[in-house]
Amino acid sequence: MALDVDAIRARIPALKSGTARFDAPGGTQTPQPVIDAVAEALANPLANRGRTTEGERNADDIVAQARCALADLLGADPRGIVFGRSATQLVYDLSRTLARTWGPDDEVVVTRLDHDSNIRPWVQAAEAVGASVRWADFDPATGELLAEHIEAVLSPRTRLVAVTAASNLIGTVPDLPAVARLAHGVGALLHVDAVHYASHAAVDLAALGADTLVCSPYKFLGPHLGVLAARPEFLEGLRPDKLLPSSDAVPERFELGTLPYELLAGARAAVDFLAALEPDARGSRRDRLVASFAALEAHEEPLRERIERGLADLGGITVHSRASRRTPTLLFTVAGLRPAEVYRQLAERGIDAPAGSFYALEASRRLGLGDEGAVRVGLAPYTDAGDVDRLLTALGALTR
Repeated sequence: MALDVDAIRARIPALKSGTARFDAPGGTQTPQPVIDAVAEALANPLANRGRTTEGERNADDIVAQARCALADLLGADPRGIVFGRSATQLVYDLSRTLARTWGPDDEVVVTRLDHDSNIRPWVQAAEAVGASVRWADFDPATGELLAEHIEAVLSPRTRLVAVTAASNLIGTVPDLPAVARLAHGVGALLHVDAVHYASHAAVDLAALGADTLVCSPYKFLGPHLGVLAARPEFLEGLRPDKLLPSSDAVPERFELGTLPYELLAGARAAVDFLAALEPDARGSRRDRLVASFAALEAHEEPLRERIERGLADLGGITVHSRASRRTPTLLFTVAGLRPAEVYRQLAERGIDAPAGSFYALEASRRLGLGDEGAVRVGLAPYTDAGDVDRLLTALGALTR
């Protein structure tokens, strides 16, 4: 069944501004049920987690419900769901913890396609212990990051491979199961940045072959926080820095300080909202999420193709998103106009399509776009054909 986009849009208050929003890769707008869940959490008694007082029980229940929701979203075990301030913070914490077991004879692999949050923490952690960093390239002509690009830099010394599930800059979706087989074949761990991917596809931790994976709910209709998923047995073997009196249980040993209960309530509500995108879906929440993401893909792909056809017809526009498998995310430049100027002129017409490198600095440089980057448009469950037509009409006016 097709998404009822009008019904989705009606539940997102920010869309009442009338702006055509193509900035979803940087963060989506928030549905009313998510807003209500945050408010309800704050309106009811809250305390440090426990089972004695109402406030303790409320906090404890919110955390448990959020772990279950994110586990359903990521195909993971609730006992392997760790919450943090952001995906970046969680990767930094993880990299420092893992690096304690690395030394000068070890190597870490990162890619030039990734967001810097899946590059710099690993590079800096490796440098701190004298380990080497090896860079996997991607093909700038096609935007493809192939398993062979990873294989070329693997060795028996490789301890970890860090790779994106989908490029936040150009949408490229690498073949992660193939990468996982290669990484595990040399005894390395695979860490996956699913921040962009989780907005467009049903994530399955085991199917992807990831040992650890991060995402950010604010990219899929939720509030601002970060989530790390891993097998509980894997987390049991790690000893992160923590306060002496804080819990040593997994996953709590990885969570610093008191959790933001209201944001966890919002994250759970966001997952439930996603699970209801396909109203005819039945079964468990995981089943409904898989069906909803299939319906979302069926909604977003024709819109992406419509944008691509429209950009090709306009002329003077170079699209840098070319991989055979990619999310509905397009990066482009307009001949004779700086990306920031295109962004500004579109904003004046009520269209939000930001410009930049979007923290994928290595990828932007590899594409020949330097630090300035290009204009990026990305789709979300609330994007409709009217938004696309407004975008193409405005770009047509700029390129005449």
